[in-house]
Amino acid sequence: MAATLRQRTAPSKEKAHDVLASSDSKEEQDPIKALETSYPPFVVPNLTIKEVLGAIPAHCFERSALRSSTYVVADFIMVAALGYAAYHIDPAFSYEGGKYLSGWAGFAAKWACWSLYWTLQGWVGTGIWILGHECGHQAFSTSKTVNNTMGLFLHSFVLVPYHSWRISHAKHHAATGHLTRDEVFVPRTKSFRKPAPTGKKLEVAHNIKIDELLEDAPIYRLGWLLVQQLFGWPAYLFSNASGQLWYPKWTNHFDPKSLVFDARHRHQVLLSDAFLVGMLSLIALFGHYMGGFSATVKYYFIPYLLVNHWLVMITYLQHTDPQLPHYSADMWNFQRGALCTIDRNMLGPVGPYLMHGITETHVAHHISSKIPHYHAWEATEALKNFLGEHYHATDENMFVSLWKSYKQCRYVEDEGQVLFYKDAYGRARRTAVIPDVPSDSGVEGL
Repeated sequence: MAATLRQRTAPSKEKAHDVLASSDSKEEQDPIKALETSYPPFVVPNLTIKEVLGAIPAHCFERSALRSSTYVVADFIMVAALGYAAYHIDPAFSYEGGKYLSGWAGFAAKWACWSLYWTLQGWVGTGIWILGHECGHQAFSTSKTVNNTMGLFLHSFVLVPYHSWRISHAKHHAATGHLTRDEVFVPRTKSFRKPAPTGKKLEVAHNIKIDELLEDAPIYRLGWLLVQQLFGWPAYLFSNASGQLWYPKWTNHFDPKSLVFDARHRHQVLLSDAFLVGMLSLIALFGHYMGGFSATVKYYFIPYLLVNHWLVMITYLQHTDPQLPHYSADMWNFQRGALCTIDRNMLGPVGPYLMHGITETHVAHHISSKIPHYHAWEATEALKNFLGEHYHATDENMFVSLWKSYKQCRYVEDEGQVLFYKDAYGRARRTAVIPDVPSDSGVEGL
């Protein structure tokens, strides 16, 4: 992807705390408004669904079970190859009796090799998760049976309740960017956060100080960020964390009576649960033959935790950024919501090859989720040319983006048609321009 960040102008040199420097005339700026020029004013898209879909070449919508299956085979070959290599780590490198290295050198080499295995297997496992995600969108094949059968096996392999997730995720795509209907990473409002002055003062310009509204100590922020990355995915599955607050407490993806599902979904939820029980049984059997609990942790569960980390990081950054809008009910429509995401580059070649372009082509994925990943690249290029300023993308390092977004995206206002995240000092990075003529509305078929 070319190094570009659409809808963003080069910012002026900033002082501490990201506050723009005062002008040469020493004229004081409004500290709350000072950062709103970080991005150019957001022009609300006034496009029709037909126009947006028409910009994508027709062959990009073609799906092939055979071609999709080659990626599944390739991913599992990598899983097996990495597992085979890991099997030889302990005999080869050990503090005592290592075949190639012993002593402290062997000890260091052993854990360096295991760390490499965990990293690579975590990336490959995320790729398998993403192929299951394509099945859930019916993008793997033209056959619904093939899609759902393959999706059950792929997602169960990484301990995801396939149908349960598929149903809630379809609702996310049907209402992306909608403040009261979106399903995941829903912005918390000012009244929910209940920000109040802390007594801490920040000097943002000469003789101008503002109160910190929310706790923003770096250590505090880092702690909660680590919690999000390690436990955010299971927390979402078990308790709807980051979802809509109007769901009852302990709404989850395993109970067929959960409000996430309709009565017609009951057998699909139970089937997903059964496949998870089956996978956990296979993992226990694997551990029994491979040396017990420690082997299970080393071969499977540490890579599994890394898959969770990458999944949360990817999805969080796809929809959480100070330049992305969120819409009220009267301003939202499907195509506007579909553009409430941003394309990013995931660690050079890791995203395009091991994670099947899920971060690099996510705008196209929200325009039409049935586009398979191998056509999403061409669809993305076509959309770039058509959408112009309405297309969001950045090549910023994703770990840098994660820290910045977690710092700058704390809450949105309770009222407004187009809302942007504000930081702990109540400062937004962007303002919106409301169109005079509303566009049509609609929802892509689920």
